[in-house]
Amino acid sequence: MQLALTDEEAAFRDELRDFYTTEIPAEIRDRVRRGLEVGRDDIATSHKILHANGFAVPNWPVEWGGKDWTLAQRQIWLDEMQLACVPEPLNFNTKMVGPVIAEFGSQQTKERFLPATASLDIWWCQGFSEPEAGSDLASLRTTALRDGDSYVVNGQKTWTTLGQYADWIFCLVRTDPQAPKRQAGISFLLIDLDTPGITMRPIKLIDGGVEVNEVFFEDVRVPADQLVGEENQGWTYAKFLLGNERTGIAGVGRTKVRLAEVKRHAREVGRLDDPLFAARLAEIENEVLALELTQMRVVSGSAQGKPNPVSSVLKLRGSQLVQAASELLVDVAGPDAIPYRADIVSPAWAQRAVPAYLNYRKTSIYGGSNEIQRNIISSTILGL
Repeated sequence: MQLALTDEEAAFRDELRDFYTTEIPAEIRDRVRRGLEVGRDDIATSHKILHANGFAVPNWPVEWGGKDWTLAQRQIWLDEMQLACVPEPLNFNTKMVGPVIAEFGSQQTKERFLPATASLDIWWCQGFSEPEAGSDLASLRTTALRDGDSYVVNGQKTWTTLGQYADWIFCLVRTDPQAPKRQAGISFLLIDLDTPGITMRPIKLIDGGVEVNEVFFEDVRVPADQLVGEENQGWTYAKFLLGNERTGIAGVGRTKVRLAEVKRHAREVGRLDDPLFAARLAEIENEVLALELTQMRVVSGSAQGKPNPVSSVLKLRGSQLVQAASELLVDVAGPDAIPYRADIVSPAWAQRAVPAYLNYRKTSIYGGSNEIQRNIISSTILGL
């Protein structure tokens, strides 16, 4: 197992560091570092700069804009991006629908969608979860019934992240309601959100933000040539997509940035002199280091890019550590973290601490809930 960078990898890392810190606007990176809201314009600006320089979709096939990189180079690309506080290329495009189309779509579908997906000329959102089908995704009930050259879609999707910005949605739909198994009879459909019969409504979250939505389909006619791959094979494509989504989900770089902010503010208010607080901070920093080493081991041990079940450990521990970092920042903020009132004056970073803490609760769920990851670890790794 190789845990140190080779000379070539170190040179590659330095090239990326220079690019990220000189080509991506400093004001965007500063907003990411401080935990401020990063909106559509920031994401689009960063994504398009990365795409123009060949850094948006390195995980794709080379013929569609990907890079012939090693797994270590791909990890360096992501780690350095997070450390530089660069908004990552839109996951819905680059890690989710793009790889599915590249792997399973027809040549016509690839030519129609992949260039615009890589460049963010199409902004995608995900239509998987439903009110009664979240972690138990096989229970989905949205139907798409064939009628001539179209599918007629009826149903509801929920928790559709950044759907308010999206142009298209990729959906799992039930094309054979009579299939004997729940996982059977599901297809992968691409839907233009301007199609008549679609209604999107925002869901206000506990932190006060609106980043997710619910989407309703009422007799929505979707051209049949917007089906990806074969009818009733969507469950296979969904598993492939989720494997890509979990790539890099440990978020080591992001957590390091959060911890650096914790230390900076703790120093400002004198908390680093508190031995109990300093011990908690050191413990989390050591855990992040252990996670980073585990991530390097997973990368070096993954053959031919095939999924490694240890990635479930990365997802589980990564979500726990970013939550621990956000909790530390609330601790540092203390009473200043109380929601703003006109008669209370407190630093802006402290006011953001609690909303950030609440928002990061989601990391236990997306990309496969932590309970699901524990099941994978117990069965696949431990053989229980």
